[in-house]
Amino acid sequence: MSTQTLPDIRKTITLQAPIEKVWKAVATAEGISAWFMPNDFEPVVGHEFHLEAGHFGKSPCKVTDIDPPNRLSFTWGKDWTLTFELAAEGEATSFTLIHAGWTAEQVTEFGQPHEAVRDTMSQGWEGIVGKLAEYVQR
Repeated sequence: MSTQTLPDIRKTITLQAPIEKVWKAVATAEGISAWFMPNDFEPVVGHEFHLEAGHFGKSPCKVTDIDPPNRLSFTWGKDWTLTFELAAEGEATSFTLIHAGWTAEQVTEFGQPHEAVRDTMSQGWEGIVGKLAEYVQR
């Protein structure tokens, strides 16, 4: 049986904020709560934490890579990996969100096929990345 991998979701935006400010927004519990979800994140490789996903409950996560202030990766739920990549562009910051782990044959822990959820999540990330922009650019 072959496994058909679906493309990663990638969202890139230029934020009119210095990289240190963006890093605090994406690599601290307080920052992540402000634009994404409440959590008990700590910026330590191997740290297990939860994203509080509303009616979906608490999603287990684990920090897998951290390179301040350029990169943070963590697992999310049973299938996915989220990566935040930052690069200074003068006084601005290029921010890329990568949501990986999509496989056509798999279903989420909530019983939804990856193929269906991926499109919804891709659209949702547009708004969430927009919230990050509002948070760091104020």
